[in-house]
Amino acid sequence: MQTGTIQLIQITPEELQGAIIAGVRAEVEKLKADFQPKQPTEYMTRNEVRDFLDVDLSTIHNWTKRGKLKAYALAGRVYYKRAEVEAAIKPLEV
Repeated sequence: MQTGTIQLIQITPEELQGAIIAGVRAEVEKLKADFQPKQPTEYMTRNEVRDFLDVDLSTIHNWTKRGKLKAYALAGRVYYKRAEVEAAIKPLEV
């Protein structure tokens, strides 16, 4: 017998195939449970943030200046990441 060779005794080809398929299925199920598809970053304009939070544009401007919201610029336009806007909303401690 050569090294690295496995000798199967008392197993039919169908049983071996079934064992392999069961192992592969189990691994695929583990991957599916842990897999989180990457969501594309959604950007919002200042007006969309204003409507989303139901505040004035001056409030959005002040929150950005104070660092409560992080703004991004592209070609002279200001954008906010939706996930960051949602993360800025903190629960009240009553």
